[in-house]
Amino acid sequence: MTRTFTVSRSILVEASPQSVYEQVSQPAQMGRWSPENLGATVPGDGEPAAVGLVFEGHNKRGPFRWTTRCTVTEADPGKRFAFRVHAIGLKRPRLRAPIATWEYRFEDSGGATKVTETWTDDRRSWPTFVANAFDRVATGGKTFAVFQVGNIDRTLKKLKQEFETAR
Repeated sequence: MTRTFTVSRSILVEASPQSVYEQVSQPAQMGRWSPENLGATVPGDGEPAAVGLVFEGHNKRGPFRWTTRCTVTEADPGKRFAFRVHAIGLKRPRLRAPIATWEYRFEDSGGATKVTETWTDDRRSWPTFVANAFDRVATGGKTFAVFQVGNIDRTLKKLKQEFETAR
């Protein structure tokens, strides 16, 4: 089976690109929308993240909880926010390895914003059969690419709902 390394989904949000960016670029806020992320421990005072910022993401899937170490790689206000996940562990991210990159793009769409969320599997050195076997155990039978499409859809729907309800 061919391995899919990147999946993207988009949604139209009735808010400005800058206002959506300001929220999404604060990793501690992601738990408001994500079905897996519980938020993050971020140095600083709640401002949008800058390139080079290192933070720890707190996650759960069913009864399992884990922590990741991430570094912001793109922070272009109102346009693009991205970070790479490069360490993982139960309470502290001790295992260092390329894991994934998350990217958010914000495009003006006539008074609204097209938000595109992209997940990229950075586990390129893993043999496909090993990655697929691991993924199916970790996700309850799916590859991470298929699993992440569902997570991204849920995240974007919650983001849209929050911004449009607040109007």
